[in-house]
Amino acid sequence: MCSLHANSAAEALRKLGTLPLLAGRNIDAAFVVPTVAGSIDVVVHAELERGGRRRVREIAAVTGDVGADGPEIVPLFEIDGGELGATGKLPPRTAKFARGGVDPAVILCGRAGGDAGSGPGGGA
Repeated sequence: MCSLHANSAAEALRKLGTLPLLAGRNIDAAFVVPTVAGSIDVVVHAELERGGRRRVREIAAVTGDVGADGPEIVPLFEIDGGELGATGKLPPRTAKFARGGVDPAVILCGRAGGDAGSGPGGGA
């Protein structure tokens, strides 16, 4: 678990993929960005409100894939109408949940998910 300053879950992942590149020429984005995408499971983005209170703004699952803008994510919870709510989407990689005896579909959608998300990338 770690924390860093970013304006969104996606930006946090881009930052994690960029900061190691500042170390010098011995490492490049072709190695770092896929490593970040494959190593992070979930990003919780909290914002600082004007009054100084922090609140969760979004929770996103990392797919393990890399797109043009960096590691790809699936939003699991987002602010809608001022409240944090489930998007109805499931994390694409569910093997770790299954090993822990947890079905994300029950938590996120109120139903059993079967093998949702256990296709490509489901082994993370």
